[in-house]
Amino acid sequence: MTVVRPGVTFHDVALMVNGSPVVERVPSTLSLADFLRDHLALTGTHLACEQGMCGACTVLIDGRSARSCLQLAVQADGREVRTVEGLAGPEEPLTPLQQAFVDHEALQCGYCTAGFLMTCTELLEEPGEPPGRDDLSRRLAGNVCRCTGYRPILDAVESLLARRNGGNETGER
Repeated sequence: MTVVRPGVTFHDVALMVNGSPVVERVPSTLSLADFLRDHLALTGTHLACEQGMCGACTVLIDGRSARSCLQLAVQADGREVRTVEGLAGPEEPLTPLQQAFVDHEALQCGYCTAGFLMTCTELLEEPGEPPGRDDLSRRLAGNVCRCTGYRPILDAVESLLARRNGGNETGER
């Protein structure tokens, strides 16, 4: 429900979310995270710090990772937004990345998982040489896991990269 307040401007936005067109009227001050969660019921995008520091709210905008708590919904007008729900639907098999997270027990409480999956999706979709463990660590440093699940997350991504390149699947180097 939208509460109308004096001085709040509303805008029409049209964007693609997980491959589906969305057209809505939103307040100019509504964050993309709140739009996804409250207007579209895409609750896989988590809010934690709401300052862009933890990465729990990471989504892909036009294929690039972005903190949805720092973006306004109006800034997504005309853009393509992908959330964790866009990786594999309820009736679809897990993506190889999601399966690697399961296989390597790279999720504990699960609160940070969606943000990590979206950051890793961006990383895996980039052309060029696959990143090494140090680069993976650096790239994932913007996502916070309070359960200290970093090693299994790195192992999961490395195992997927190794399978792609015909190497070992253990994730160890």
